[in-house]
Amino acid sequence: MSAPLLELRDVTRSFPGPPEVQALKGVNLRVGRGDYVSIVGPSGSGKSTMLNLLGLLDRPSVGEYRIDGTVTGTLSEDDRAAVRARRIGFVFQSFHLMPRRTVLDNVLMPMLYSGVPRRERESRARRTLERVGLSHRTDFLPTRLSGGERQRVAVARAVVSTPSVLLADEPTGNLDAATSQEVMELFDDLREDGLTLVVITHDTAVAARADRRVRIADGRLTEEG
Repeated sequence: MSAPLLELRDVTRSFPGPPEVQALKGVNLRVGRGDYVSIVGPSGSGKSTMLNLLGLLDRPSVGEYRIDGTVTGTLSEDDRAAVRARRIGFVFQSFHLMPRRTVLDNVLMPMLYSGVPRRERESRARRTLERVGLSHRTDFLPTRLSGGERQRVAVARAVVSTPSVLLADEPTGNLDAATSQEVMELFDDLREDGLTLVVITHDTAVAARADRRVRIADGRLTEEG
């Protein structure tokens, strides 16, 4: 059997006190290529800690995190940054777009770090914006876009470097129901293209779209039916 794309093995993440807080406790998780996994749980349950570990923004206190079978704990900070740039796309609740740069510039930006040849960048950015339905907004500033359009720009920016996995943290948290539906339909399309998705959410409707639902409570994981 091939190695999973992402694997947490007996991972605990502690934060010093007093008192010491164990945000994750002995967590095991395997995410295969092409999986669509939602992680649900109440505020303070450890969801964001888990996303930071999966995105190589943090390290386990105990246990192992592997990407494609490679143990990440021994990687230098530079190597971790390189893996992050090439293999992992991020989408956040608050978009994190550069307000004084055009939509096109926002989508071009991650390719500076992910190894995409300079001559390919603009055509790839334009294709990706077309893919998310925003080819008519390339020269706009984010401040002139609706919330749903901003999140689509954020998704385009996250996938333009063709990462192995997209990590989304409450991607519909700032959107109304109709716009949330549009963004989740976009995620469905990306998944059909073969992208692996891990979506952290408190929204049961968003979670229900995933093939696998993992619940986190008090730092422990349980897989739902």
